[in-house]
Amino acid sequence: MKYLTVHHATRYRYAQPAAFGPHRLMLRPRDSHDLRLVDAELTLSPPGAVRWMHDVFGNSVALVEFNKSATELLIESTLHLESYGLPRLAVSIAPEAQTYPFVYSAGDRSDLGRLVERHYPDPQGLVDAWAKRFFPGDPMPTYDLLAKLNSAIKAEFSYNARYEEGTQSPIETLERKSGTCRDFALLFMEAVRSLGFGARFITGYLYDPALDGAQGGIQGAGATHAWADVYLPGAGWVEYDPTNGLIAGDNLIRVAVARDPSQALPISGTFTAKPSDFLGMTVEVTVTSGKPETVATPATVSETSAIQEQIEIQNETQNSNAPAKPKKQPA
Repeated sequence: MKYLTVHHATRYRYAQPAAFGPHRLMLRPRDSHDLRLVDAELTLSPPGAVRWMHDVFGNSVALVEFNKSATELLIESTLHLESYGLPRLAVSIAPEAQTYPFVYSAGDRSDLGRLVERHYPDPQGLVDAWAKRFFPGDPMPTYDLLAKLNSAIKAEFSYNARYEEGTQSPIETLERKSGTCRDFALLFMEAVRSLGFGARFITGYLYDPALDGAQGGIQGAGATHAWADVYLPGAGWVEYDPTNGLIAGDNLIRVAVARDPSQALPISGTFTAKPSDFLGMTVEVTVTSGKPETVATPATVSETSAIQEQIEIQNETQNSNAPAKPKKQPA
């Protein structure tokens, strides 16, 4: 078990006071057997009224109403977590699914629904062909197949931080041989879906042991991170991080899950001002280990947790509807 503290501050600046419309925040991870939210703090400046809900995937979503204009918007989150990462030996696949190919039970397939379906066009079968490289045709251990596909993305593709809004299509990532963590997660998801697996997208954070003196760093630490889940009978949802070649790593801090990256925007909302008034944004993220000096009672509904920084802000003017203006977002 690890004690982890995540601090994440996002600051937007404007040349003139801007009015902020409703915002939707995916900030708070759910407690589970592998992750416990001990305490959380949220700072909003200007302050806003927060209402909580669960989305269709069961993620905690905060709906914020601001009632004050300002030249700066600050969203600052601090979390104290207990992480109980599962060792690889705990990934115990049911006997009927230990060898690929296998078929999900009728119940599992019905419940997985669109998580088994491909979501992005592949008219020339490029993703299919790439995925089938790892399955030449003879039955093979399911765990080995997924591990090879996961590690191949790390070995064959270049990680390049990109701050534009959105995610590359799987075909774009294959053609460019490069991308961000969210691009790699999406390619992995579509590849395993082409092989018949159920997969979903995860947003969160990544703890880098190098920050505590361990050897070697990992890609995606120091910012928000994205990876994927694959459903394996008997083992359940197993995390795969193709950016780093990790499987069920205890340094992955899950915040939210979704069917597609477009559903996992941590912050979305509007401001009313001239588009030219937007001066930019800064993002600071740190993830450190060690138990805090004081441990508060479990976080209440008025507190929040981690943010995966894919930001969509729609610019509006007083007299017209301006198109959405891309904002920087960490990889």
